[in-house]
Amino acid sequence: MDFSSIVSEDKIKRAYQEGEFNNLPGFGKPLPKDSLAAVPQELRMAYRILKNSGYSIEENELKQELLTIEDLIKACTDKAETAKLQTKYNQKLIQFHQIMKKRTGTSHSKLFGGYQQKVEGKLSR
Repeated sequence: MDFSSIVSEDKIKRAYQEGEFNNLPGFGKPLPKDSLAAVPQELRMAYRILKNSGYSIEENELKQELLTIEDLIKACTDKAETAKLQTKYNQKLIQFHQIMKKRTGTSHSKLFGGYQQKVEGKLSR
């Protein structure tokens, strides 16, 4: 251990012995579960950095789902199945644009703007 680690540990031990941590909120309670517990240990720090910088893992997953559904629609020959996939695609697209709107305040899509206003108008009635 280097000098700064030794000094830090000493100060923490002294503060603990003097009871300075007794009045902290959550004292004696278990720590909350890590939301990234399923992510491998070596990737967790990178995920936290991305999340703290405003990049959403959910946003990336939705993009991937949209691309997959687009591929399925292109390959589908059954009209009923295509309609179901198109409905699912529209729902995912709305979710994606809601996430983008929360993050930036706008949806970044001129084509989606008119549709978004109509949907929001119907939902707000």
